[in-house]
Amino acid sequence: MATNGQNGNGNKAKKLVVVQLSGGNDYLNTMVPYQDGHYYDFRPNMGLRGDSVIPIDDRIGFNSHMAPFKRIYDAGSMAVIMGIGYPEPNRSHFRSMDIWHTAEPAVSSSEGWLGKTTQAIDPEGKNPVTAVNFGRGLPRALAYPGVSVASVGALDSYGLYTGLAGAGNKDALLDTVSRIYQPMSEEGFPSQRILQTGRGALDGADLLRQAPDSYTSGVEYPEENPIAQSLKGVAQVMSADLGTRLFYTAHGSFDTHTNELVNHAKLWDEVSQAVECFWMDMEEQGLADDTVMWVFTEFGRRVADNGTGTDHGSGGGAFLIGPSVKGGLYGEYPDLDPSAQLDGDVRYNTDFRDMYTTILDDFMDIDPGQILNEKFGKLDLVRA
Repeated sequence: MATNGQNGNGNKAKKLVVVQLSGGNDYLNTMVPYQDGHYYDFRPNMGLRGDSVIPIDDRIGFNSHMAPFKRIYDAGSMAVIMGIGYPEPNRSHFRSMDIWHTAEPAVSSSEGWLGKTTQAIDPEGKNPVTAVNFGRGLPRALAYPGVSVASVGALDSYGLYTGLAGAGNKDALLDTVSRIYQPMSEEGFPSQRILQTGRGALDGADLLRQAPDSYTSGVEYPEENPIAQSLKGVAQVMSADLGTRLFYTAHGSFDTHTNELVNHAKLWDEVSQAVECFWMDMEEQGLADDTVMWVFTEFGRRVADNGTGTDHGSGGGAFLIGPSVKGGLYGEYPDLDPSAQLDGDVRYNTDFRDMYTTILDDFMDIDPGQILNEKFGKLDLVRA
């Protein structure tokens, strides 16, 4: 482990951008086994053929609505993790997402793996924007006692009480809140944790509100694309150099039980365009080498289609992206033979905690043992 402010791979401290594909992305129609007869046997209505597939090799191809991903892959900056999951898969959105967020498949936990990482990066909580979430609410992945995380909707209007009518009313409330969290004496404040969290919210709002002012870019993110706008916000905060190391955002819903061919295509148009814009921006900003992106979903879908869509399954796919990533296909594409399936689902062959270990140790310079509480394997993903 490096201790001089650089990663073990010799690069400066990495920023991690997490993109959550909420709802359970259909793995088989994302990374398509277009030469596998079992795929078409089980998906007579939903199997992708011909121009609907962009081949990677003579077995697997990207969904045709992922052309920007194929360009990044061809540049050698994308690792495709095939068959990722965990033992005894759970088909509940909520439970499975909790498992991914806490890295605890066997027990229920409220401590997120990225919340722990935030605490490890900034143990004294000196920077209120060490971690920033773009979206409503706080993902459990970022939750951890005593850790303050800024959650942002629209960055250009971010702050406290932004929906309040009347500037005078807003200013009065902000003044009151500020006085509450800056008392004459800290000794009389009922909770130091609440005090620190409140101050962090105020300080974080001030810092993030200023981020767009220093940002210029020739990249045009699609305005009607929510994930593109979130990733633009990530780029704005990153370019402001506020010391933020962890960025989180989500897109969906990928819960495509019906009309999947239309809905899934639209979702991947949005995600792939947004991700390509982001990486073009990172190159323009000179930040690409110091950035890595993790794209995941809580589970895949059933092997068999249901007529117009697919139902909750297990074993899925994930992506690690960035110039410092050794691109290629990792893991084994799950066997779709009926005898190899798990109750109609694909079996996982790569534990997602192996990827967390790889990200933490090789890219983020964080001891994975203090985050995951157990020792897991790693993938060889660092570009020499």
